[in-house]
Amino acid sequence: MDASIASPTMKEVTQKAWNKRPLIISGPCSAETEEQVIATATGLAATGKVDVLRAGIWKPRTRPGSFEGIGTKGLPWMQAAKRITGLPVAVEVATAKQVEDALHFDVDILWLGARTTVNPFSVQEIADALRGVDVPVLIKNPINPDLELWIGAVERVAKAGIKQIGLIHRGFSSYGNTEYRNAPMWHLAIEMKRRYPELMIINDPSHICGRRDILQEVAQKAIDLDFDGLIIESHVDPDHAWSDAKQQVTPERLGEMLGNIRWRKEDVASEEYHAALEKLRQQINQLDDELLQIIGQRIKVAEKIGQYKKDNNITILQTNRWNEILERAFAKGDKLGLSKEFITKYFDAVHMESINHQNKIMNS
Repeated sequence: MDASIASPTMKEVTQKAWNKRPLIISGPCSAETEEQVIATATGLAATGKVDVLRAGIWKPRTRPGSFEGIGTKGLPWMQAAKRITGLPVAVEVATAKQVEDALHFDVDILWLGARTTVNPFSVQEIADALRGVDVPVLIKNPINPDLELWIGAVERVAKAGIKQIGLIHRGFSSYGNTEYRNAPMWHLAIEMKRRYPELMIINDPSHICGRRDILQEVAQKAIDLDFDGLIIESHVDPDHAWSDAKQQVTPERLGEMLGNIRWRKEDVASEEYHAALEKLRQQINQLDDELLQIIGQRIKVAEKIGQYKKDNNITILQTNRWNEILERAFAKGDKLGLSKEFITKYFDAVHMESINHQNKIMNS
């Protein structure tokens, strides 16, 4: 495979875009016609806020019969859009053949979708196809909330010799989720940032939201959490898009959204700011120490209860007692400004730790 997949000038443009913060990637969910791709691309370029043009060429769909992308014939349309706008182009790939076709048509950036990241065999096939190639690769989180699969995809692509790797946080499929198309589960993205601070991570509010009315809210939260950029779907006529119509916005609306986002800085060169922040952080550290001490004391009491249950041959789980604890916590938490969601997660964690300790006693 020819490693010189783009002219030096376009490589420089792509490199500049890759290094820019915030990095903004936008374009239609699916390439449908050449006219649609070029009209959307020119509209996005006119905003002056988009760095990379994206479009779905191959679309892995959940069920057969759905539109699965226009295929390889859409790649020349991306080339034409690049010539007209000067924007680097990015597409999703899921097989070695798709990698080969994308590189043949001078695609500048590749990304692995969530349905690909979830399958190590597919990731390895793509990684093997990328050996010897100098192209940036973005990796979306897997559909299911499994951090190890995401990490594994990063490791496989890195072992293939790809030097420029970035992450895309597009949310996770979860049972019972109703607010979002894919629950953001921000804590998992934050954990990836902690483990891989050297990797760029951008947010995909389109696939998290599934609808355009809350895109701005999710995009702002990502920027507040120090994400490196956004990838947002845009279509010249979103209501008539062939796929994911509800989550796409026009290029003009995208420009307005980006203009309304409050862009944050990670740090500021101010001794007064750092001194004040350090003082507050020391208070947080002290309170965290006290919380751990109290939780440790609570576990000791739970262990004593476990011993009484063992001596009297009583089950560990007492449902009525657990409901009583939660109801009391909800009432107190509400007065303290703590959400019911947080109270539930916190007490579930404490409860499971207590059960584990009691189980050891019961079976010792």
